[in-house]
Amino acid sequence: MSSLNRFVTLGEISDRIGDGLHGTPAYSENGEYFFINGNNLLDGEIIFNEKTKSCSKFEYDKYKKDLSNNTILISINGTIGNLAFYKGENVILGKSACYINIKSDVDKNFIYYALKSSKFQNYIKSQATGSTIKNVSLKLLRDYVLELPDIIQQKRISKILSTLDDKIHLNNQINQTLESIAQAIFKSWFIDFEPVRAKISAKQTGQDPELAAMCAISGKTQAELDQLTKEDFAELQATAALFPDELVESELGTVPKGWSVQKIKDFGRVICGKTPSKSIAEYYGNDIPFIKIPDMHHDVFVLDSFEKLSEKGSNSQANKILPRGSICVSCIATVGKVIITHQPSQTNQQINSIVPDLPIYTYFLYFLMGEKERLFHDLASGGSATLNMNTSTFSNVDILMPNSKIIEAYDGVVSRIFDEILHNLKLSFLLSDMRDTLLPKLLDR
Repeated sequence: MSSLNRFVTLGEISDRIGDGLHGTPAYSENGEYFFINGNNLLDGEIIFNEKTKSCSKFEYDKYKKDLSNNTILISINGTIGNLAFYKGENVILGKSACYINIKSDVDKNFIYYALKSSKFQNYIKSQATGSTIKNVSLKLLRDYVLELPDIIQQKRISKILSTLDDKIHLNNQINQTLESIAQAIFKSWFIDFEPVRAKISAKQTGQDPELAAMCAISGKTQAELDQLTKEDFAELQATAALFPDELVESELGTVPKGWSVQKIKDFGRVICGKTPSKSIAEYYGNDIPFIKIPDMHHDVFVLDSFEKLSEKGSNSQANKILPRGSICVSCIATVGKVIITHQPSQTNQQINSIVPDLPIYTYFLYFLMGEKERLFHDLASGGSATLNMNTSTFSNVDILMPNSKIIEAYDGVVSRIFDEILHNLKLSFLLSDMRDTLLPKLLDR
């Protein structure tokens, strides 16, 4: 950077740096206040999930910290270096979530990118202490030295980088919406059986069952159906005709007549992953994605795994190769995470995967495996502290097999949605790579 820049410590440009509660608050069901730790911080956002505990306002008032719009949160215990802006959320911080209140005359966005840089990340990770769980001291944070340009330059640099992040964030939001649409259709057809129930209800009231199913499938009224083109009407009519007009009892409860109960293994080949020998260095490289559970937490597809195999490493266990469109399900420790491969890949032994017999099964199985998360968790418990669902148990889980024509119709509806999701993911990946390339150049100029 320019000689006009000054060197400062993180402590000097912060009003306060502190960690969270050493202990746990009293949790409550359906509270409006949340207890978060470092693993709730990701890419500038506080992430809430099904494991996030809630608490009462009393607990919140008792343990809340002095956070503001100029606060940056960072994980300092276990998972180290995750970052998030505080945006007024009602949260109690755990000890692994540190808060940094940036002074008002410093651009917090610039400091966020300085903390996101490899220079800072390498600093805290190399200096962290602890034999099993790594920890970063508050003193280590306060003493970190960075080069600070004037406020105009700070804002200019952070604007360039945040523009890229904003586009990535927008793509993520679009993808969440697209996935929700595909999932809603899946739930309507294969969980709630809405087209079937619409036909049954229409029969009981003397109405047209097929027309009722068309309304259930499209979400349109009969008057709106009349406005469809002849081609669209015929396509919708053909889809509605695929659904039966009766429900029957089965091992899985009440299901549409003609649908059968099958095993997961009846949909394709089930493969349990394996880790190639770590003692053979040439087995690892940059050719084949090697998927592990941490790669499965955020997106429908895994675009880039933390670790990759070489061609030689992949070929050493060629029977473990997963083609494009395979469904991966985590089955050990963290159970029930689901992703789709978009290129030939392999996984470690904590993941069971389905190579579908037919391409039309991919998106159907993706959502169906997600619906089974609670069941998978129960099957994996087995009285052990570490969850473990073996390949045989996974392969023999009962699932509902609809008429293949209905699965084909579903694939025809949602495949374009998933194509758009993958396109947005690839674009975000390129933008992320551009941001990470620019980051050190802008900070060090």
